[in-house]
Amino acid sequence: MSGAPRIRQRLSAETRREQLEVATIAIIGGDGLAAATAEAVARAADVSKGLLWRYYTDLDDLILHAGRRALTILEAAVAFDIDLDAHAADLLRAAIRRAAVLPSTHGNELRAARQIAHRLQAPGSEIGSAAHEYKHLYTRQAALIQHGQQHGQIRADLDPHLLAVTYQGIVDTMLEHLDANPDIDPLAYADHVAEVLLGGIAAAPSSPK
Repeated sequence: MSGAPRIRQRLSAETRREQLEVATIAIIGGDGLAAATAEAVARAADVSKGLLWRYYTDLDDLILHAGRRALTILEAAVAFDIDLDAHAADLLRAAIRRAAVLPSTHGNELRAARQIAHRLQAPGSEIGSAAHEYKHLYTRQAALIQHGQQHGQIRADLDPHLLAVTYQGIVDTMLEHLDANPDIDPLAYADHVAEVLLGGIAAAPSSPK
């Protein structure tokens, strides 16, 4: 007796996009950007290749959206359960420590986001720019920095947007080094980064009157 034919479940557009983008992230994170062909994504998501083009204009569009989803997942992992009203120094230390474990907890997302960002930075990129994709992340970080400045916790003479870009660059460098050197203690490295960063941006404590 032959088995009953498999009935494919009709998914919402957002659920289908998530499925395809998560599959793309897994392929890039595991095997590299070149491995993320339309055929490979369709096979990983168990859909027909033609279905991809119902949701994306082309493969570059799919990769761009996968990169955005990877960044969103990574940002959520860092921000989860962090007290945004805490002292700026405590908030930054907690965020850097949370980021430091991403290579072990979100390796595929981290590698996919990095490779897609490198592609966006390449001369003549036709799918967008890394600066544009990081824009909203920088804006949110700058707002937190401004909050710390308003409460006298971060030096008021520093530009919050430039500081957000600098902070993210330091964290990205830390993550790339940790991903390439898994024997390094991530929390010890995070504490080192926090000490260096806060040593330059923390406001001096006010003298008692």
